[in-house]
Amino acid sequence: MHIESRYNGPPGSGNGGWSAGVFATAAGGPGPVEVTLCRPPPLETTLTLVDGEVRDPAGELVAEVRRIHALDAVVPPVDRATAAEAATRYPGLVDHPFPGCYVCGPQRTDGLRIFPGRLPDGRTAAPFQVPDGSTDATVWAALDCPGGWAVIAPGRPYLLGRIAAVVTALPAPGDECVVTGALVHAEGRKAVVHTSLYGPDGALLGAARATWIGR
Repeated sequence: MHIESRYNGPPGSGNGGWSAGVFATAAGGPGPVEVTLCRPPPLETTLTLVDGEVRDPAGELVAEVRRIHALDAVVPPVDRATAAEAATRYPGLVDHPFPGCYVCGPQRTDGLRIFPGRLPDGRTAAPFQVPDGSTDATVWAALDCPGGWAVIAPGRPYLLGRIAAVVTALPAPGDECVVTGALVHAEGRKAVVHTSLYGPDGALLGAARATWIGR
């Protein structure tokens, strides 16, 4: 396994959702997978997965991967026009802790450019155009940041700590999708969020439950 530098989140480390998707794919098999990030995923480094543990060449633990029985984390959809309007209110356009993030960074013209803004009920929503070469890791990445932005606020950055996701279908390149996120509960520095990705026809393509940790 190898996280290329272009798939970064915070500077110098892999985007949490993308990295977790790579690890989950390496684990193989159907059904939902949960990935716990034990430290920021290193870039341009050969990683190995043995007995559910992702380690770097020095043997340091990077992540833990396990299969789970079920995942109930669906966030209701919105139409694309509503998602596009919400994206105009994306807080990260003016105040982003990691503006170079592959998924949601406004500085990345070559990223996924998912800009989740708040809906009146507190959910987040954003349109998402699927790039060429989409993989399961692309869906995991799309399911990452929109949940985080349900809790991230100016001066209150959060980082992904754990994510469980299931990919039910891969969108096709160029598909105009919608992703939604919601805060489930927050306590202290921890916040649990849900995210869902919907295809152009409104079909659910993937869902995730994640724990974010405040810095």
